[in-house]
Amino acid sequence: MPPITLVEGRRIALSNLEKVLYPDGTTKGEVLHHYATCAPVLLPHLAGRPLSFLRYPDGPEGQRFFAKNVPPGTPEWVTTATVPRSDAPGARQVVLDDLPSLMWAANLVTELHVPQWRAARPEVADRLVFDLDPGAPATIADCCRVALWLRDRLAEDGVTAWPKTSGSVGLHLLAAIEPTPSSEVVRYTKSLAMAAQKAMPELALHRMDRSLRPGKVFIDYSQNAHAKTTAAPYTLRATARPTVSAPLAWKEVAGCTEPEELALDLHDVAARVARDGDLLAPLFDPEAAAPLPS
Repeated sequence: MPPITLVEGRRIALSNLEKVLYPDGTTKGEVLHHYATCAPVLLPHLAGRPLSFLRYPDGPEGQRFFAKNVPPGTPEWVTTATVPRSDAPGARQVVLDDLPSLMWAANLVTELHVPQWRAARPEVADRLVFDLDPGAPATIADCCRVALWLRDRLAEDGVTAWPKTSGSVGLHLLAAIEPTPSSEVVRYTKSLAMAAQKAMPELALHRMDRSLRPGKVFIDYSQNAHAKTTAAPYTLRATARPTVSAPLAWKEVAGCTEPEELALDLHDVAARVARDGDLLAPLFDPEAAAPLPS
């Protein structure tokens, strides 16, 4: 029997704590410790949002599978919500709104992905996102240049953006917005992606055609669509290193010259949180939520 741990009064079976998940020797126990340590800053970013799982129970080199439905064996005390999905009408997904639920999910060894809307108001976004994806030989350092342009362009419309690493090779920009239909957010973010490409044709790309991506930064605005999700802040990623989708300060983005500078993993993030708190906390300020231009 796996050991039973009490988390805020909930009994959770945490299994295979010594199992090595990452090539650097990071164990499942260390993964669980990351989520427990980051819970105070992570949970607000998950609250109310239906979760999608990218599971990798045998590590990033093993089998991976994406799942949206409530996993078999989910405890009855884990919150779930009905979500609008064309592929499965009436489907329910997990909503992680407390520490026991987070630790139960972490024990599954999964990336945590959320939409830009909450289950209480499906398809009405309260955030917008840009996913900046570099095509080799471009790197996250090139993403930073595009991010700074987008930050300034968003500011012209009264929208304040905040950066984080994707935890893979790219960069995410997030902004709090007044409740807006997802389709309108897609239209707005596409217009800015197109403007960025026009301003920086040698670097920025708004089209999804993979043949165009080498040496460019693809500005993926489509993750604002109601059916799409984005890696949540502080989630671990199924990559060769235990990298984390880690919030950044704008001065780190502006000063980045080498991709290694922003390759943050679970061994880095706990100290950053202890020092800085949640760099994305301004997203929860009601005064920060901006209306999109009509």
